[in-house]
Formats: sequence, structure tokens, C-alpha cells
Amino acid sequence: MNILVINSGSSSIKFKLIEMPSETLVCSGLVERIGQKDAIINYKTVTTTLKETLFIENHNEGFKRVVALLLDAEIGVISNTDDIEIVGHRVVHGGNAFSDTTLITEDVKQKIKDFAVLAPLHNPNNLEGILVAEHYFPRAKQAAIFDTSFFQTVPEKAKKYAIPNKLYTHHGIQVYGFHGTSHKYVTEKALHYLQRNTSKIITIHLGNGCSMTAVINGKSIDHSLGFTPSNGLIMGTRSGDIDHAIVFYLVNSLGYELNKVNAILTKESGMLGLTGYSDLRDIQEQASKGNEDCKLALDMNAYRIKKYIGAYTAAMNGLDALVFTAGIGENSSVIRELVCKDMNYFGIHLDKAKNDIRSLDIREISTKDSKTKVLVIPTNEELEIAKQAYKLVN
Repeated sequence: MNILVINSGSSSIKFKLIEMPSETLVCSGLVERIGQKDAIINYKTVTTTLKETLFIENHNEGFKRVVALLLDAEIGVISNTDDIEIVGHRVVHGGNAFSDTTLITEDVKQKIKDFAVLAPLHNPNNLEGILVAEHYFPRAKQAAIFDTSFFQTVPEKAKKYAIPNKLYTHHGIQVYGFHGTSHKYVTEKALHYLQRNTSKIITIHLGNGCSMTAVINGKSIDHSLGFTPSNGLIMGTRSGDIDHAIVFYLVNSLGYELNKVNAILTKESGMLGLTGYSDLRDIQEQASKGNEDCKLALDMNAYRIKKYIGAYTAAMNGLDALVFTAGIGENSSVIRELVCKDMNYFGIHLDKAKNDIRSLDIREISTKDSKTKVLVIPTNEELEIAKQAYKLVN
């Protein structure tokens, strides 16, 4: 069974065609820097590797190029659209409406649209992917896999805000959590690597969007993102944690409209607001050249992560392993070193030589005497989505 997985992020589209249940990868690709003039498309099959740099204005244009590559007479992997039997979609926010993978209906699409107010950088792009897939693959079953489902085990004391109870009971204002597919995947990989079922792990997903999860024995018990994917860590364009009174100050004292404040905090803040760059590769390059704003932003980014490590270690009353994953977590030795620096009290000791090695495999980058293991585990949200989509229809 051929399952096409579409993982549409805030500035990227990952896609993989996976044959199930053998989990054989047929092709994969990534469209990144969407909205920029130097957007990049990487496409790979068993026999072909292609890289393009071009202007991709929005996600819809990116999706169209992906479909064209899949159907290409020379480098494509399908002869017609009927070869795709299931399309599995990552959807960021399912609210309380969805606790598991589900087949997509008109009602499901409407709910995804309704929840866009809670995930404005993601749900609209997730829905766009669904609509494009329905157009190009009309006979395929469409399945939605929600980021929020992994966090159903977070206890009420951790997911409830200290606001009037009716806002929780009647309006569902609570911590939902995001990047759940990634956190679930690397948690299972970490447990297998550690060869133990009982463990206290902190998974650190660092990309354009960032989040951390405290996990005890494979179950999430706390998470850095909340009602929307906007708080917590410093992200590419999102501020992460701020004093909520800043919103009122911007409106009442500085005269900003609410829509503008929302745009500032979700699209103009984070690393972009601090440095003028949203891509960490650019920030690291500028920092190496002496750019003080970029050096400070890297320190701020790592400092925020360290604070959450401390909080989650306290919440779990212990820590067995840290897991770095996603684009930045897997590839930035700089961020990993900054995070693990001066963390002796937590038993975290980084092996610099191991940290500098690049690999596509699971690797341990802590020293042999480090009480807390530090792991880099490449996430594979697409495989996790394919597994859940296959299970849904079989």
C-alpha cells in the first residue's frame, strides 16, 4: 500500500512516499524557505537526487511542484494518481475534537479550519495540503494525524491554566501541546536505545517551531507549548514565553491594533525579531562573523531551553536522558553545546568531539561518565504518520 505523507510546517513542506507495511521509502523531499526568493526543493528517489532553488510564494505553489515531481515522466515514482492509496496529513491542532488519527471528511476539514485561530501558522497550511491532495489524488483516502494527540496523558495540574474554571470547562482553554508526532516517535526510539521501559526523558524538538516534552515511561506529563503553538521556547518567528501584560501595553499605550500585535508575536518575533534572520543557519554564520545580536540570540535561545530542562527535571523528580531532534536539534552542534554547557548539577556532560560528528543515525553525544545521557535522534514524523494512517484503514 502506497501512502503519501504530507507534513506541512510554517515555512516548509516535507513529503515522503512510503510503502506499507514494509515501511519502504520510495521517495522523499523537502520544500523549505517558502515565501522567500531562494526557496529550496530537495527531491530524492532510489536513483535520483534533485535540488532546485527558486521563488515559491506560498504553500499552494510548493504543493503543486511536489505533485509535478511525483508524476514526472523521467524522475517521478508514480504513473498516475491512482497509485496513491492513502494520503496522511500532519495537522497541528485538533483541540478536544480529535484524540486519534481520523479519516478526513467535510466535518473534519471544517474543524481543522475552526482551530486555525489557535494555530494560525500551521492549520491553514495543513488544510491547504488536504485540499490540494484531494484535488490531485481524488481516489485516495485522506487521513489526519494530529500533533495534539500525544499529550492526552498530560495531567490536569499541568494542562490547566490558573484562570476562571468556566474558561476551561466551557471553552476548552488549556494546554494542548504540539509536535506530538515527533515527540512520540523519538520517545519510542529513545526507549529502545536505552533498553528500558522505565525512564525519565526530556525530548527537545528544535526547528522553526520549537517545543519540549517531559516524558515518564513513554507518556507525556508536561509540554512547553500550550493553548496555541506560540509560547515556551524562542522560535524562528514566535516569541515564546512573554509577560501577557505586554499585549495590553502594546494596544493601550503604544496604539497597536490587536491583529498587528498577533502578527508581531507570531511572525515578527523570535530569532527573526532579535536578529533579522529566522533561519538558524544564517544566524550562526553571522554570529561566527562577530554579529553581537546573533550571538546574544543564540545565548537567549539556549538559556530558555536550559530553564525548561530544570523545570521538567523537577517535575519528574529525575532525568535519565535528553533527546535533541528536528532540523536544528539534529544539525546544530552550536545550540546543543550551548544548552549542555554548565549543566553539571543535572549530570549532563557533553562530549564535544561526538557532538561535532554529523550522522543520520541515533547517536549518543554525552561522555561515558555522564549520569544523564544526551542523544541526538533524527525524527521521522512522516514514518510515524504513515504507520498511524495504515493502522487506521487496516
